[in-house]
Amino acid sequence: MTNTVLHIDASARADGSVSRQLSAAVVDRLGAGRVIRRDLANAIPQITETWVGANFTPADARDALQRDTLALSDALVDELQQADTVVIGAPMYNFGIPASLKAWIDQIARAGLTFKYTDTGPVGLLDGKRAIVVIATGGVPVGAPVDFVSPYLRHVLGFVGITDVQIISADQLNADADSALSAAQDSIAAL
Repeated sequence: MTNTVLHIDASARADGSVSRQLSAAVVDRLGAGRVIRRDLANAIPQITETWVGANFTPADARDALQRDTLALSDALVDELQQADTVVIGAPMYNFGIPASLKAWIDQIARAGLTFKYTDTGPVGLLDGKRAIVVIATGGVPVGAPVDFVSPYLRHVLGFVGITDVQIISADQLNADADSALSAAQDSIAAL
């Protein structure tokens, strides 16, 4: 049993979303003692010049506006730090991740909190965690040269220290939904 799961859904669709359905099945299969749920369809803001300035100001020197600007980011980082396993439901939109998932990544990739700089390059600070990413696509096979979802998510998760990443795909749903869903469900059953 996994103690704490952070369940992230990135689909803009509330109903009929395959990535939502399958990521929920993963969470159920894990039997977590605690689930933190983050639905990215509920507007994660883009980073702004004010955000960047606040982020690069030492925590003890931030004014009230800077602390307020980083409040959501701090909460998102805290959710990630609490999780033993991160489950991400990620549909492929135009060969890549949804803008909402990119906004979440921008909010959690923070020097000194989720990674640090060293003489040999950046080092992730979230080691010891596991990620399970459910990718749903209409026509592109996961792993194809134009799949910019799986390699990007593996890279950015590794950048913050999460190197144990498993991809569950329900790809090419427009070509053969039954086979894609069956294969994904088999992968979930094997967790």
